[in-house]
Amino acid sequence: MIRFGPAGNSESFYAQGYKSSLQAPEWLHSMGLSAYEYSFGRGISLSMEMAEKIAGAAQAHGIAVSAHAPYFINFSNPDPEKRENSIRYIEDSARLVTAMGGDRVVVHVGAMMKLTEEEALKNCAQGLKEAYRRLDDLGLSHIHLCPETMGKKNQIGDLGQTLAFCQMDDRFIPCIDFAHLHARGQGALNRAEDFAEVLNQLEGALGLERARQLHIHFSTVEYTAAGERRHRTFADLDYGPRFHHLAPLLKERGYQPRVICESRGTMAEDAKAMMEIYQSV
Repeated sequence: MIRFGPAGNSESFYAQGYKSSLQAPEWLHSMGLSAYEYSFGRGISLSMEMAEKIAGAAQAHGIAVSAHAPYFINFSNPDPEKRENSIRYIEDSARLVTAMGGDRVVVHVGAMMKLTEEEALKNCAQGLKEAYRRLDDLGLSHIHLCPETMGKKNQIGDLGQTLAFCQMDDRFIPCIDFAHLHARGQGALNRAEDFAEVLNQLEGALGLERARQLHIHFSTVEYTAAGERRHRTFADLDYGPRFHHLAPLLKERGYQPRVICESRGTMAEDAKAMMEIYQSV
């Protein structure tokens, strides 16, 4: 089934008096949503005890949980200590998302730094392979790492690079962030045909069945010549991309992705809007 949900908690969640992510699954269920992405982006502070409590709440309310690993990960960095830290962030994220009842960890793979593209891509590929070797050793082989397409031109993660990483192991699920692709391409996603080309490339690289299990990030986005500047909301009508171009394609092709909304402060509301657009197709 296709699932919709937010990355983190909307401003309205707190405005309504809720205080803890433990309360998020029930709140999301009341909105008709069925997915939730917990962010470790700025660091990991969640306890195992709280993660297990979130798992119980998510199971009770039919919410599929994923996690976003820390933004500090950079496998292109040749420094052994920095690379080891990157693997540790993935290990910790994998342990906690498992405790929350989830099996997907979204990963920012790396940045160019002062390396050549060939050097950076080689380092990132080696880092991802090593991360899976370590997860296997820890009994976490069920985890799907989701390399994310990135929105800035100095970051590793254009569509082709992301799909190439995912070809290394069948457990990789690409996280296609359509806002990032839109920003990186200077407003590239404006028509259904533009979205269809992304899905065509995805299916060509991974096959239709793997493509159908896609992990999606979606919001509107503001960008500059360098790429992504900041995420916006669906109410910001001057910004794209727009989900109504993508929804019919997902239905026509039988996709069953998790669609995670990263709007700025209104992620649950905009996730619900996407769900309603999809249901209206």
